[in-house]
Amino acid sequence: MTDPQIALIQLGLFIVFVFLGFPIAFTLMAMGIGFGYFAYFDAGRMWRAFDRLDDTAGTWTQITTWIEGLFNNRIFDLFVNQTYTVMSNEVLTAVPLFLFMGYIVERANIVDRLFSTLNIASKNIPGSMGVAALITCALFATATGIVGAVVTLMGLLALPAMLRARYDPAFASGIICAGGTLGILIPPSIMLIVYAAATNVSIVRLYAGALLPGLTLVGLYLFYVVGRSILQPSVAPRPTEDEIPDVPLGRLLWMIVTSFLPLAVLIAAVLGSILFGLATPTEAASVGALGGLALALIYRALSWQRLRESVYLTVRTTAMVCWLFVGSYTFSAVFSYLGGEQVIGQFVEGLNLTPVQFLILAQLIIFLLGWPLEWSEIIIIFVPIFLPLLAHFEIDPLFFGILVALNLQTSFLTPPMAMSAYYLKGIAPPEVRLTQIFRGVMPFLVCVLISMVLMYVFPQIVYLLPELVYG
Repeated sequence: MTDPQIALIQLGLFIVFVFLGFPIAFTLMAMGIGFGYFAYFDAGRMWRAFDRLDDTAGTWTQITTWIEGLFNNRIFDLFVNQTYTVMSNEVLTAVPLFLFMGYIVERANIVDRLFSTLNIASKNIPGSMGVAALITCALFATATGIVGAVVTLMGLLALPAMLRARYDPAFASGIICAGGTLGILIPPSIMLIVYAAATNVSIVRLYAGALLPGLTLVGLYLFYVVGRSILQPSVAPRPTEDEIPDVPLGRLLWMIVTSFLPLAVLIAAVLGSILFGLATPTEAASVGALGGLALALIYRALSWQRLRESVYLTVRTTAMVCWLFVGSYTFSAVFSYLGGEQVIGQFVEGLNLTPVQFLILAQLIIFLLGWPLEWSEIIIIFVPIFLPLLAHFEIDPLFFGILVALNLQTSFLTPPMAMSAYYLKGIAPPEVRLTQIFRGVMPFLVCVLISMVLMYVFPQIVYLLPELVYG
């Protein structure tokens, strides 16, 4: 059996173990070390320790020497080096800071104020409560980047309000599920930071490239919500005076200043400082974390319990991401050493695909992987497999990354494994059925596909800001 065949067995076994439910990070590390031990096995290196023994060596010395010889394999050096490489990665330093900003903002009671204000401000727009929920989701998802947290909190806050306002359950559920996934794409996205760390693409250019596609997708969502509310008023009845009373303009402006403006300024400050080169992503994330603490303090929502929960969740999520990187780097190094990447590259190149066909094939594979896997696992493990092929098809890794970020929206919205739907079902009223939630997210799934087609047809949507700001 040749080394490339063993590499393909390594990849196949990993996929089998993932579907069996084994922890992905530890599966990657175990398989990387296991197959790496075979790949880097050197009998002379293994037995070199025994050459130092003489006839007078005791039993304990012989045992320790045997253990030393057993572990005298370069895979263990590789594993240690990859661990230190991940822990010292400057790009990944921004991940815990952005996560902490998101978790502390989530617990600062900002979202309920923001939704109430936007609900009043948009009362004359068709589907006003849906518009308010979608904009709140977009802002909150941008600030946190954590899909489950946004969908769950907005499901507790906005879904009962929309149901009381006689909104169609499927329509209301679709709005919250789709809006909750926007943090994957819109900067400062944690997913884009992870992609930058995995691919060595400039995070600053990624942020600039993702901004217009993210706003395009939000625009498509809003167009659908307002358009359907006009064409089918029964799904989103106009609010009555009792449900949303008139508020004097002065008071409404004050509500906007105290609810919408602080969060918007925090996001703009963090994102603007990165895009205009005033701060590195890590420095901007530090300012964002400090700003989140300041907002929580101003809103009188900063307590020891909430601070401790935010720190704990930040550490847990950061550890998961970092160990995924360690496992992925070890696994991919062994896979490449055995010739696996070369086999896949030769196979794809032999298909004689055009660049567009390759993009469609790659996005289809990522779409299918989004059913059983989280976005972090797809970005860290599988996207690097496609990267060596991008040069062959003359595809910009920046453009590919934005398309992947758009594509991963679908992984949270596509039945039967739509995680956004399951997040929402877990906290929704009993009368809201899972089939209704699935039915509600399908039009938003179409909006995502339309936005991807727009990226293919008009790539300047991605390149306009990077070229305008950075040349």
